[in-house]
Amino acid sequence: MDSDLLLPRPEGLYCPAGDFYIDPMQPVPRAVVTHAHGDHARSGSGLYHVARAGGGLMRERLGAASDIREFAYGERFTLGGTVLSLHPSGHVLGAAQIRIEGRGLVAVVSGDYKRDPDPTCAPFEPVPCDIFVTESTFGLPIYRWPPMSGVVEEILAWLDECAARGVPAVLFSYALGKAQRILAELATRTDRTVHLHGAMVRLVEAYREAGVHMLPTVPVSDSAKGRDFAGELVMAPPSAAGSPWMKRFSKASTGFASGWMQVRGARRRRGYDRGFIVSDHADWSGLIRSVDDCGAKRIYVTHGDGEALIRHLRETGHDARPLRSLGGAMPDERSSEEGD
Repeated sequence: MDSDLLLPRPEGLYCPAGDFYIDPMQPVPRAVVTHAHGDHARSGSGLYHVARAGGGLMRERLGAASDIREFAYGERFTLGGTVLSLHPSGHVLGAAQIRIEGRGLVAVVSGDYKRDPDPTCAPFEPVPCDIFVTESTFGLPIYRWPPMSGVVEEILAWLDECAARGVPAVLFSYALGKAQRILAELATRTDRTVHLHGAMVRLVEAYREAGVHMLPTVPVSDSAKGRDFAGELVMAPPSAAGSPWMKRFSKASTGFASGWMQVRGARRRRGYDRGFIVSDHADWSGLIRSVDDCGAKRIYVTHGDGEALIRHLRETGHDARPLRSLGGAMPDERSSEEGD
């Protein structure tokens, strides 16, 4: 039975055969965590099992006092009656899919993932399995990501426009994963210094400590009061938009880097001057490709609007179901700070 390996509960996705939770939403005795975003890594659990590549970020998120066990990608370890291993998901630095072997079955919980190249993290690794749990954050056919090289050109052209107008360019993006990816991609084309909102500084440094090459950065707070930042790039999390912090950039041109910018009108509704299509999640074709690559007999879909993806997978011969069909009462929760 699938529920011997995976069972939604109020605390999170539970593995009865191994007696552990995956990305628990409440404190539990044993957790296996896919990555360090706040809607997946929560403090308070007794013991955490994570990918070594993301160990620094996990300690940053969970606190230095947390009991964290780190494993190399592909390294096998045992919990209860199951054998586990962690495999790259391509989402952010250290993000992992969780392979669970037990009761004669292999299940893979993908967490968040993407299939596009990203210089800041290991690429997605297809893992053969019987049961595959996939996200569907962008589970509609309209979501198809453009090549990142073209997006980088758009950002640089915007910076040139801002320089010609004598105004700062304030680019909003999520602080963990998206910001570092943009800094790394821009570093292939320029060497200009970027000014960071304080919420991004430590996370960018954690990527540098992991060996990721990015543009040079300095905190906005290090600049003298009254500096106009004309023609310079400033990066900040979306929560800073409309905050008192923005008063320093009253004449700025604003941009938002997100997969949601694929939808016409999203930029205008959110009040940004420019929108750049950048996502750390799989687009429609990436979701379908990943299901096909894993060869699973049964697919469970979670996060986002999964109905269209489930319908398409069924029409193409897959046994696809919403995760809630396993039973239990785990809510489909997603943080507004991470779900792009």
